[in-house]
Amino acid sequence: MIRYRGAGRSVERSALTAALPIIAIIPMWLLSLAVFWLPIREWWRVPYWLFACLHLGAVVVMFWRPLQNVLVMRMLGAHRATVEQSRRLEPAWRSVAQQLGIPPHRFALAVLPSDELNAFACGGSLLVVTSYAIDALPRDEMTGVLAHEIAHHLGFHTVALTLRQWLSLPIFVLARVGFFLQNVAVAATRSFASHSPLLTAVGRLVSGVLNAVAWVFLAALLLSNRIANRIGKGAEFEADRRAVEMGFGRELATALRRVASTQTNNEGLSLRDELLVTHPSPRSRVARIEALRRREANRRRSLG
Repeated sequence: MIRYRGAGRSVERSALTAALPIIAIIPMWLLSLAVFWLPIREWWRVPYWLFACLHLGAVVVMFWRPLQNVLVMRMLGAHRATVEQSRRLEPAWRSVAQQLGIPPHRFALAVLPSDELNAFACGGSLLVVTSYAIDALPRDEMTGVLAHEIAHHLGFHTVALTLRQWLSLPIFVLARVGFFLQNVAVAATRSFASHSPLLTAVGRLVSGVLNAVAWVFLAALLLSNRIANRIGKGAEFEADRRAVEMGFGRELATALRRVASTQTNNEGLSLRDELLVTHPSPRSRVARIEALRRREANRRRSLG
């Protein structure tokens, strides 16, 4: 296998377009921060603009590896691989790292307990594989999957995703608080105001307002996620292309065929449903990978 010479990071087009979901979420992020800032300023006289800058700047903890391995893993519900999982995962990762010419410890591996056949990249250097994928994928297919995920890091695809997750935190918290208070208002109305039509009406009004406020915050997250899902498919194709250039196209295509055999067909989906699909279909990705492999083989033959 010819060693891949493009192991350096480079900003790809999908990394730039990924800024669109962030732009969509900024107004609600600023509003949610104001909700937290108002009580804080009573004992800490900090201007709102500084408070917002401090929160935005704190996203660096998501990329700083010592904290990433603790904070991000905990946020995701992931953990370090067990001895048995490492025995299956590490050989595949070492093959990818060797092909890239990088030390294996440059990126961190984590395991997400899940029955899905999946893997993803996040933070600055985190590669997450589901426990089911570790059990189900042979070593060669795992190398293809890891090559694809490392390509997301090399193309800076994870930067905007991580920033969007960070900005979403205060919005998500307020949405959860709003729904919680709405449930409290409903329960209180049923328990203490059911004997009074006036109090019942007031309770329902308060409950409705809280529900509406919670949905306003949640709607911003849904809009941002749908935009991200729509344009994020380009990042998957770019990561596939880079995996082919690394020399792991066959392994990735085989793994995707396995994924396709376990998924339902997404053809004929409405536009609304397509917006909720985060990845292109495995079959379309396989077709592109095979075309790239043929093109890469022809290129190498012409150079040889």
